[in-house]
Amino acid sequence: MAAALRRGAAGGRRGLWTLLRCETLCSRWCLITSHKLYSSVYDPNEKTFEKLLIANRGEIACRVIKTCKKMGIKTVAIHSDVDANAVHVKMADEAVCVGPAPTSKSYLNMDAIMEVIKKTRAQAVHPGYGFLSENREFARRLASEGVTFIGPDTHAIQAMGDKIESKLLAKNAKVNTIPGFDGVVKDADEAVRIAREIGYPVMIKASAGGGGKGMRIAWDDEETREGFRFSSQEAASSFGDDRLLIEKFIDNPRHIEIQVLADKHGNTLWLNERECSIQRRNQKVVEEAPSTFLDPETRRAMGEQAVALAKAVKYSSAGTVEFLVDSSKNFYFLEMNTRLQVEHPVTECITGLDLVQEMIRVAKGYPLRHKQADIPINGWAVECRVYAEDPYKSFGLPSIGKLSQYQEPLQVPSVRVDSGVQQGSDISIFYDPMISKLITYGSNRAEALKRMEEALDNYVIRGVAHNISLLREVIIHPRFIQGEISTKFLPEVYPDGFKGHKLTDLERRELLATAASLYVSEQLRSQQFLGTPRIPIAKSKRSSWELSVRLGDGIYPAAVSKDGSSFSRLSRNAAGDISIQFLGTVYKLQILTKVAAELSKYMPEKAAEDTSSILRSPMPGAVVAVSVKPGDMVSEGQEICVIEAMKMQNSMTAAKTGKVKAVHCKAGDTVGEGDLLVELE
Repeated sequence: MAAALRRGAAGGRRGLWTLLRCETLCSRWCLITSHKLYSSVYDPNEKTFEKLLIANRGEIACRVIKTCKKMGIKTVAIHSDVDANAVHVKMADEAVCVGPAPTSKSYLNMDAIMEVIKKTRAQAVHPGYGFLSENREFARRLASEGVTFIGPDTHAIQAMGDKIESKLLAKNAKVNTIPGFDGVVKDADEAVRIAREIGYPVMIKASAGGGGKGMRIAWDDEETREGFRFSSQEAASSFGDDRLLIEKFIDNPRHIEIQVLADKHGNTLWLNERECSIQRRNQKVVEEAPSTFLDPETRRAMGEQAVALAKAVKYSSAGTVEFLVDSSKNFYFLEMNTRLQVEHPVTECITGLDLVQEMIRVAKGYPLRHKQADIPINGWAVECRVYAEDPYKSFGLPSIGKLSQYQEPLQVPSVRVDSGVQQGSDISIFYDPMISKLITYGSNRAEALKRMEEALDNYVIRGVAHNISLLREVIIHPRFIQGEISTKFLPEVYPDGFKGHKLTDLERRELLATAASLYVSEQLRSQQFLGTPRIPIAKSKRSSWELSVRLGDGIYPAAVSKDGSSFSRLSRNAAGDISIQFLGTVYKLQILTKVAAELSKYMPEKAAEDTSSILRSPMPGAVVAVSVKPGDMVSEGQEICVIEAMKMQNSMTAAKTGKVKAVHCKAGDTVGEGDLLVELE
């Protein structure tokens, strides 16, 4: 079991650490006294809706419910059968099951959701993000039933949701656009022809999508064919629309987006920018507002172009216009998301606006209460997306399981946690692996980052793998601190993959001393029963111990002496193996007495598995396709099968050239991490 460590109360002095024990989650929302995370103005006389249904799940459903409660609006949650005990279900005033776990049968099941709306007499629907949030047909069906969609009208959803149409509209609105093919790509052969005409590298992406799904970068013809296949499959799975477009890939750009807010009376505002360049697999990991890169002139130009685009489609509600920005501050329209963005909290932090409240007000027909000159940049906010992922595998492959222990770092000042889980929650293969969004605020960037570091150190998550180690290393990296980032930050900084925190000599000594001390305290505790020795005639307690601590490939002697009677608790297995989370990274250590360490030299070591002849699943998921059968010859790097996990498809390839000996899976199978898929001779 892992022990999570944090600095003690005495001013964060090095060497003083206490062990955290998880307790029941007592609060879901952090209040910041020095700065308003949301607008505090909720006018009880401003009537909106009596009852609102949230067509979503997880943290965003909880986020919407929170504002609805403040506005005096009753809420209805929908859920799949596996989400019956989810936090958003417990938070809502009513909750109704809409189907089994697969999203196509539950959260994307329009017929079932419409039936719940009629049954509960909900007057409005907030779609959150993802799922049906940018589905024109869903908005149309709501309108036909007299139910208000908390978002833009169907025309804006269609125009901006379709990346091909949106690009043409952007050009007409004099918004800077990326060179590319302004049409639907029919098949892989046409994709190759178009890619050659544009010039490599190119970006292949879903016309109706977003969130990094259905996107591939191709550097040659082969990658274009492969990218077309995977992108179309992912697009169909995630959005029910497999249309693709191709455009020039701008190498080494920043991803910066502008938050817009518009009402039904012709008023449109830009609420400053968000820096979203830290990504893996085209999905954002760390965001902040404002950006270190933009000067006031560029910020204003981007904001004005975003507003021009919104006005071109008569947009109303909150939306986000995304841009790619090169090293010379040239910016190009990427897409517009006609919904609330995942990373909206950082904008709320620096403006004081509650974007969910503003969306509800606009949907009811109220005009905006602010002018462009009223929109401030107060301080700095940073958001880290905490995922149930193993960051040591491709910067994050999904992990499933139960949150056996869970404690959010709400004791840290100026921290906000948007989550939809609690201790005991299950992370399944069916949905996005996000655990929470961790947000910190400061009067400046350095303060916000320091609070984020402290918050990550105080976050306790057990039962699933998580990416806190990666998040912590990103925010303390010199390049990130200096603002020298791009969408290639992770592969450039970690070209051989993420390996965790690299300990300095001082940090290693601190870790070894902590582990040895906790080991001794557990040994002494095990000799006690209800505070008294297990054996009445036991000899007096020892006051010093000589130990051997194995960390990685190194073995270090450690001497421990007792001073006082206060000990922290540590769990370990019979072999003396323990895990300690230290500076964000979980380190595995083995602690033995000096005698046991000497004897361990004679123990035979388990031979390492020859992984070149076998293929195991690197993550839990579903088998989408199997490309080989026993007796087939395969080449090194050839695709053997495809595994889908949490709506992302991953190609599994052969590690060497050889003949297929056995296939242990078929399309449709559910596999776990480490399951044997294929054997080679």
